[in-house]
Amino acid sequence: MAVAKHEFLKGSGVKVSYVDPANVVYSYTDDPHFKDCFYWGEIKTVHTNELLKIDPTLTNEDLQELSQYGQSFYDHFNLAQYYDNSIFYRDSITLLYFNYKTTNDIVYKKKITDNGNVKMIEKDDTFNPPPDMMEEGNFEKVSKKIDVWYDGIMVMGTNYLLKWEMSKNMVRPKSASQHAIPNYVAVAPRMYKGVIESLVRRMIPFADLIQMTHLKLQQVIARTVPDGVYIDADGLNEVDLGTGNAYNPEDALRLYFQTGSVIGRSYTQDGEFNNARVPIQQLTSNSGASKTQMLIANYNHYLDMIRAVTGLNEARDGSTPDPNSLVGVQKLAALNSNTATRHILDGSLYLFKTLAEGLSYRISDILEYSDFTDEFVNQIGKYNVSILNQISDLYIYDFGVFIEVAPDEEQKAQLEQNIQMALSKQDIFLEDAIDIREMKNIKLANQLLKLKRKQKQDREEQQMLQGKAMETERQMKSQQFAAQAAMQKLQAETQSKMQIKQAEISFEIEKMKNEAELKKMLMEQEFQYNMSLRNISEEALQSRETQREKAKSQRISQQNSEQSRLINQRKNNLPPQNFESNEDSLDGFDLAEFSPR
Repeated sequence: MAVAKHEFLKGSGVKVSYVDPANVVYSYTDDPHFKDCFYWGEIKTVHTNELLKIDPTLTNEDLQELSQYGQSFYDHFNLAQYYDNSIFYRDSITLLYFNYKTTNDIVYKKKITDNGNVKMIEKDDTFNPPPDMMEEGNFEKVSKKIDVWYDGIMVMGTNYLLKWEMSKNMVRPKSASQHAIPNYVAVAPRMYKGVIESLVRRMIPFADLIQMTHLKLQQVIARTVPDGVYIDADGLNEVDLGTGNAYNPEDALRLYFQTGSVIGRSYTQDGEFNNARVPIQQLTSNSGASKTQMLIANYNHYLDMIRAVTGLNEARDGSTPDPNSLVGVQKLAALNSNTATRHILDGSLYLFKTLAEGLSYRISDILEYSDFTDEFVNQIGKYNVSILNQISDLYIYDFGVFIEVAPDEEQKAQLEQNIQMALSKQDIFLEDAIDIREMKNIKLANQLLKLKRKQKQDREEQQMLQGKAMETERQMKSQQFAAQAAMQKLQAETQSKMQIKQAEISFEIEKMKNEAELKKMLMEQEFQYNMSLRNISEEALQSRETQREKAKSQRISQQNSEQSRLINQRKNNLPPQNFESNEDSLDGFDLAEFSPR
């Protein structure tokens, strides 16, 4: 069973305190969460001066009287065992702080105005007009019942009440439900019919036996004496050292304790077998080893019985781990033992959750008092306080309070494996892994891992898109540059070709000019040559014609001469005339014989 208390004190703010279940009284309930209890009480031993804080009207005589009653109550119920000192015994008193739940009527006067509007006016619970008055005044009585808690403080051993009033800071959800939550939160998972089944109660019989075994073990150890020796005098008499002296027990013990050796004879002097051939033997029966082992075995047996009744095995407490068992088997055994203590975990989670809900309700109480508002601003900041002011009238309970169990080593290892896998695939950064490892909540850590992974993927996709856009832009610019370069190259090539063409044309023109000049010169030269040749030809023709004419003239003249001579010959009957020229012979040599035949 576990009990805690949450309250709001004007001088201290919201306070959460531990309550010893042994000092708590409550109404009968079958609920392990004590939800249907209608009264709670807690016994506290306080200093007498605390009474003046509760009720300043108390006089010194009242304090002395209450202290005397309190002392008699201490003696009877033995509640002052920790205050045996006379100083605390005289100045301390036991009080019962209790809460009692009842109902209260909230009465409203519902009046309908002339224009049809409804007006609600709050009245006290004594407001009970007759029906005629309500009909005449055109109004009606509306009431509802709500749960309220009364706080009281009673001096134990007396009937004196120091305080009895309605709670000023009740924990009431601001919703349609009219229930109020008590200041005490308790849980007892193993309770049935009001009887609490405890693991300690199961262990008490075996714990008592373990204590008895321990006392017996101490008794055996206290009675344990050193090992003694047994000396057989007849065996010593049969020993002859050969020195002529007798072998007495003193010499035998001295030799035994100094060297650990014993001298004996297997046969007597008569030649018979010597039953006392070992004259000195160690006595071990008085060491108590067997009894000690038996008591230790009983101790371990009762310890195993405690493990059996509680469900906590060796794998859970790690006392005697099996060296041959695998790690997985040990973990399974430890996890199986968790079932036996699962109710403790569930109870603690319920206790924490209920306390958290109660504290969430009390935020409006903190904001209601100006002193705590200023302190709250210094602690969490004015912006967060402004947000709390906005939601102070909302149903904070509806926001939900969730308690998560701290992760075990296996869950941490699985989370670390996920982190390492994400790091190996470069899905997250190292800084993200550090932030994830610092989170205590496994679910939130996994959600953060997925969020960081998604953010990195989105960032990489955005970078990829930006890279593609930049690459496309770069390619477009490259293409533009290439087109411009190609255009410039084409222009340069065209210009170069044009220049080359112009140069070629100029060269051709110059060449043609030169050729024309050469041709002109050649033609002029040819013309000159032709003219010269023509002149020569004409001169030759003219000379030939001249010679021909001359020869013709000569021939004609010769013919005429010859004709004249022939005529003269005929006329004169002269001998034949020789018409050969004298020029045909040289120095009288006739050249006619050299003529072609």
